[in-house]
Parts: sequence; C-alpha cells; structure tokens
Amino acid sequence: MAVRGSDGALDAALSRLAGTRPTAVNLRWALERAEAELRPRPPELRFATARVLADRLADEDVAACRAIGEVGARLLGEIHQRTGRPVQVLTHCNAGFLACVEWGTATAPVYVAREQGIPVHVWVSETRPRNQGAALTAWELGQRGVPHTVVVDNAAGHLLRSAWSTA
Repeated sequence: MAVRGSDGALDAALSRLAGTRPTAVNLRWALERAEAELRPRPPELRFATARVLADRLADEDVAACRAIGEVGARLLGEIHQRTGRPVQVLTHCNAGFLACVEWGTATAPVYVAREQGIPVHVWVSETRPRNQGAALTAWELGQRGVPHTVVVDNAAGHLLRSAWSTA
C-alpha cells in the first residue's frame, strides 16, 4: 500500500478517480491540473495543497457553469419570445450539478432560464446502458422543480424532428 502523499499514492488516486467517469472531459482536465500542481510538491504538503486546489476548482466550476447558464438562458429566452411557447430542451447523459458543481453545464441554461421566468420543459434521454439521464438528470431536474419527461434514447430523433420543427 502506498504511503499517504507519496508518488505511488498520487498515481493510485489519479488512476482510481479517472476510472470513475472515463468519458468525463472535465474530470480528466481537473486530474491533469491536480497532478501538475501536486507532483512537484513534497509528499507531506500534497494533502493540504490538494484541498486548496479542490476548493479553487469548485469555485471556478460554479462560475464557469453559471456563465454557460447565462448565455444559454439568453438563447432560450429568444426562442420563447419567438414562439410564445415553453422551450423544449433535450438532454443526453448527465451534465448537471452532480457532474459539475452547483449548476451543471447542459442544465445551467435551464436553471437560469427558470430563474428568469422563461418556461422550459426538458426531455431527458435515459442514456443507455447506465441510465445517467433517467437516474441522475431526471432526479436533479425534479429537485429544482423543472418540468421534464424521461424518454428512451431512440425517441431523440423523433423529438428533434417533430417537437422542434415548428420552433
């Protein structure tokens, strides 16, 4: 077993964390940033440094996702003004606050739009084979009171063709 703070412990932690979400670009980026900041430090300082870095990364993520939300909400607002109807959004996988701190990426525009009084309905694809959409995104949207409907992945094409053809 690797000693806390050692290169072996750092390698094991980075590998284990990367394996939890192998397709998550933001996780890989954060792990690369952590390695670059921790590797040159003495092992006895790595734990405290990692904690400070984690707090900084979380704060940066909140700000970045809120900015995504502001830009996206502006677009959703334009669609609502043009159509006079609730805006229909389709999600795939999970890019909400469980994946990204507080706002999420894909869900941030929905949350900001709701804050601004823009009516939004989210179609949540189940996201096979792990059902991240059905299990995570739908739960998150429910926690925030956002109207949503879980659909099978194969319905996405139909929804894009029919629900948005008049937008």
